[in-house]
Amino acid sequence: MTDVMRLTDVEAAQNGRFSRFELIGWWDQQRLAASKVLVIGAGAIGNELVKNLALLGIGNVFIADLDRVENSNLSRSVLYRESDIGRPKAEVAAARAKEIYPGINASSFVGNIVYDLGLGAYRWADVILGGLDNREARVAINQAAARVGRIWIDGAIERLDGVARVFDPALGPCYECTMSETDWKMLEARRSCALLTRQEMEQGKVPTTPTTASVVAGIQCQEAVKHLHGLETLAGRGFVFEGTWHQSYVVNYTRRDDCPTHEAYEPIVVKPWSVATMTLGELLEQARAEVGEGAIIELNHDVLKSLECPRCLTTEPSFASLGKITEQQGRCPKCNEPRVPHLFHSLDGREGINERTLSEIGVPPWDILGVRRGMQQVFFEFAGDRATVLERIV
Repeated sequence: MTDVMRLTDVEAAQNGRFSRFELIGWWDQQRLAASKVLVIGAGAIGNELVKNLALLGIGNVFIADLDRVENSNLSRSVLYRESDIGRPKAEVAAARAKEIYPGINASSFVGNIVYDLGLGAYRWADVILGGLDNREARVAINQAAARVGRIWIDGAIERLDGVARVFDPALGPCYECTMSETDWKMLEARRSCALLTRQEMEQGKVPTTPTTASVVAGIQCQEAVKHLHGLETLAGRGFVFEGTWHQSYVVNYTRRDDCPTHEAYEPIVVKPWSVATMTLGELLEQARAEVGEGAIIELNHDVLKSLECPRCLTTEPSFASLGKITEQQGRCPKCNEPRVPHLFHSLDGREGINERTLSEIGVPPWDILGVRRGMQQVFFEFAGDRATVLERIV
């Protein structure tokens, strides 16, 4: 009986779920089980990323996306079904990841990552994977990754071609270092339309195929596994895939000395606070206790202070994240003229809004805010929101 039991144990070990991975000498499945991965974008690339992470046995995956499943997604997204049309992509992707690997903790975030996703989620992750289709979101991820000292792995596809790039913004070349003057002009043109709705900002769909998404996402996940094991990655480089003739090569990126996106937030102090309950006045008190009188709060995004109509000469206070204001809200209700937005990026208590909570002025949950007085600065992580943000675990 003992010999039979011993043989059964050996067979079980040899035929375990991840036994083939563990034949790789450096592979550490327990390390992957404890890992935390943030996936931003749940389209064609995002589906392949989530699928691969689940197959690899990654223990914790947080999926962020704004969109809902459309009929056109079904030809390029392995996780979606016809019955999912109209449902949030992030929620469906998280549920399907759980079906692939029941041991995964998969949670979802439905919102605009540029304005709605706090820096705490980026700091939570061991590595960040991007499957995006626009520059604005990539710049937002790049800046967030730099601020919290995390590596992020970008994937992009078009037609039969694609690229996977590994960025360590705090140390090496970052995404913004790769942007050309034309890229910046196109991004600024998009940003100049500050009060447009998402639909009006879209500039058309990018032609893609599921085959190219598989190739690029496969490289991204492979680089993530290497990073999680402490192995050398493509940091500062990109893997370019030309699908027409099946050529591939690696390119090197150069860190620009004039790029402003390489400074990490430090020190970061974790606090049990929530942006939903802490007022601006209370945070100012905490800031001044930490760095002294005269401390100011620095926000991560511009916040709308008011909207001014140049024709009617009227001004309406409107405290909110700029990204949440639609084109219609930006027009004067009397004359329909586009109104001029007035913004602020830092707060010192003289704005007359000390009684407002941070969420009421557009600070997202689980964010990290800096307080400064002269050269003294410290950053507070609002960890009281962590459970709320991660609660959609399936």
